[in-house]
Amino acid sequence: MFSHITLGSNDLDRAITFYAALMPVLGLAQVEGGPEQGYATWATAPETAPQFLVLRPLDGRPASVGNGTTIGFEARARATVDAFHAAALAAGGRCEGPPGLRPQYHPDYYGTYVRDPDGHKLCCVCHLPAPGG
Repeated sequence: MFSHITLGSNDLDRAITFYAALMPVLGLAQVEGGPEQGYATWATAPETAPQFLVLRPLDGRPASVGNGTTIGFEARARATVDAFHAAALAAGGRCEGPPGLRPQYHPDYYGTYVRDPDGHKLCCVCHLPAPGG
């Protein structure tokens, strides 16, 4: 459904360091860019979609956080959700909701919410039932 998702950063070095620690948990690698280019891109392989990017805003104005905006990453296992949360906190993110079931969404929704160093809200969710459940 998505080609790419882009988040602006006011400290690109810090953002790249944060996402470099987080994206491998989801099986994504940095496939292009860096601080010198003003952006960094993660994907499963070069020239594949979807892609996740952090960048300095192209208009030169400060990056801002969208009110009500959450970027959700899908995990194929609940352990990946747990690892995502741990990696985000270890890399300087803030907890916005620890890993756990959220049955108000559906009975098998196992997710976590964090904020990146710029304040963007991220979710990692597994929609699958627990093994043996």
